[in-house]
Amino acid sequence: MTVSVALWADELGLGDRIEALRGRVTVVRRTDELAEIAALAESGLADAALLAGPASEVEAPLVDALTGLGATVVVLVDDDGERARLAGLGAHCLPVEADEHAVTELLEQEAGRGPGPVAAAGHRPGDRDGARAERPKGRVVAVWGPTGSPGRTTVAVNFAVESAQAGRSVLLVDADTYGASAGVHLGLLDESAGAAQLCRLADQGVLDAAGFERACPVVAVAGTRLRIATGLPRAQRWPELRAAALGRVLDFARRQVDLVVVDTSAYLELDEDLSFDTAAPQRNGAALAVLEAADEVVAVGQADSVGVPRLIKALEALQEVLPTVRPNIVFNKVKGAALGRKPERQLRETWERFGPGLPITGWLPWDPDAVDAALLAGSALAESFPDSRLRAAIAGLAGHGVQRRVGAFRR
Repeated sequence: MTVSVALWADELGLGDRIEALRGRVTVVRRTDELAEIAALAESGLADAALLAGPASEVEAPLVDALTGLGATVVVLVDDDGERARLAGLGAHCLPVEADEHAVTELLEQEAGRGPGPVAAAGHRPGDRDGARAERPKGRVVAVWGPTGSPGRTTVAVNFAVESAQAGRSVLLVDADTYGASAGVHLGLLDESAGAAQLCRLADQGVLDAAGFERACPVVAVAGTRLRIATGLPRAQRWPELRAAALGRVLDFARRQVDLVVVDTSAYLELDEDLSFDTAAPQRNGAALAVLEAADEVVAVGQADSVGVPRLIKALEALQEVLPTVRPNIVFNKVKGAALGRKPERQLRETWERFGPGLPITGWLPWDPDAVDAALLAGSALAESFPDSRLRAAIAGLAGHGVQRRVGAFRR
């Protein structure tokens, strides 16, 4: 099989020496423009990119785009820091003085293998089970659901707090690119956008423990502490949560805490498939990256005649883009006024008849007083309304029980 290579900034004549070998590797285009390299891979003319110019100009979005298209990326670089950064992005690195034999051997070996785990986790859905085998111990729980305010953020925030109260080290990440609000739920009104800070550090290849701690402040709530990576203060900043960068952030976060809880948006459509002829930033790529990386997906639906069909349609969309993901179905705002005298039974019968075949794993009662009190106080249910039935149900969803106080008012 011939390996077609696009070559950038060939000042040492490496392309001529590769062609002189008359082997399987052929240079189809030489250019001084990095943007042209990506276009050649997008068009299918190049199986690989050989980047011989200054390594500092090779940035994460380009490498992610190339590897996401299945192109092998080889960078000639001597600086140890740049080599580590580029290798972390999924590029193959060789010394600047590497000869044509070393380059062609690497290209022949790697071309045709397709995108590696770094690209698969962030650019498009990949081999979810295969990538998981290499993951460190920390777990990622994604809280997702359809449009219509089913209560994703309420569940995510309180799930994180209840897990922290159970003694686990927890990071709460707001990755909603349409309406981030996890910070507001905990009384944080700054515009630091910790999730975007983490993505920038990951793109620069400098995400470390110190940067992680700066971007994710510790919040004290309900007698416990957890870290939070706040979301985007303005929705138009959504390109700052690049899918591939977010995937790398979650992989790093697993090594820092026991549990990462991610609040994510509803939409899953691949934007460039809808609107562009070439690869483009995906607003919904953040949600896809989170769901792809998650060990557990909690799908939150609203328990009424509108929320149930919305959840069914959302699950169908999820099945199309990530067929290996089997979410835990949780119905929120369960109340008799919407479903009759026995709401759980009515909902279960409806779900068994019209649902996608996934079992219901959780029921969260309608408790507007408790939710309103928590929002007003900028805190979690465990602090503002600790004896509410909703708080107990979310704690159970997180796998933790709640000890009620003697004589406490039971809602």
